[in-house]
Amino acid sequence: MTMMKLLRVYTDENAYFGDRKVFELIAERARDARLSGATVIEAMIGIGRSAHTHRRHILENDRSVVIEIVDDDTRLRAFITSLRDLKGVGLMTLEAVEIVVLNADADAGDDGR
Repeated sequence: MTMMKLLRVYTDENAYFGDRKVFELIAERARDARLSGATVIEAMIGIGRSAHTHRRHILENDRSVVIEIVDDDTRLRAFITSLRDLKGVGLMTLEAVEIVVLNADADAGDDGR
């Protein structure tokens, strides 16, 4: 059992920093920082502090996006500091998570099922 932290960064598809989408920049920065990995998740509907409903429209995409990153506390807190220059970042949360590793080799003697 390994305890790590999960960073969630909330933004939306239409958030840009210069000519780049904010969620793409965050994922790229996570890679460059050699964090354990980043997953970008697109929400069906999202409602934030402004009460504006973010969803897919016929002519444009305005969905909420969540970037999830798992790593140790110190590395994630340093990463959060590196995001301060980005406009368009919404809520960020940091919580403890337990990493579960499934060992496929341990079950190999069971007919492979």
